[in-house]
Amino acid sequence: MSTVFRRGISTIIPPKVASPSAIGAAKDAARMSRVVDFYSKLPRGPAPVVKPSGLLGRYQARYFGDKPSAMPLVHLIGGLIAIGYAQAYYFHLRHHKNNAH
Repeated sequence: MSTVFRRGISTIIPPKVASPSAIGAAKDAARMSRVVDFYSKLPRGPAPVVKPSGLLGRYQARYFGDKPSAMPLVHLIGGLIAIGYAQAYYFHLRHHKNNAH
């Protein structure tokens, strides 16, 4: 296994905290007490709800959150119509302002 691969995969594999041979052994009692102390300090319960911030975050929370709706499709269709008209005006319709062809 290459070093790059091993370093890349080490972030998804948790460290070896306790092995069956270390449990109950007196020489590892201090190490196991440090592990228990570490895990006892971790927060318990569900994570606090994060309030959305920014334009995209609020939009997602409103339309894709607890009660999803079909309004993003309406917004997409309206945006495509507006972009299509703007392109048609820029490339063709603005030449017909003062005279017909």
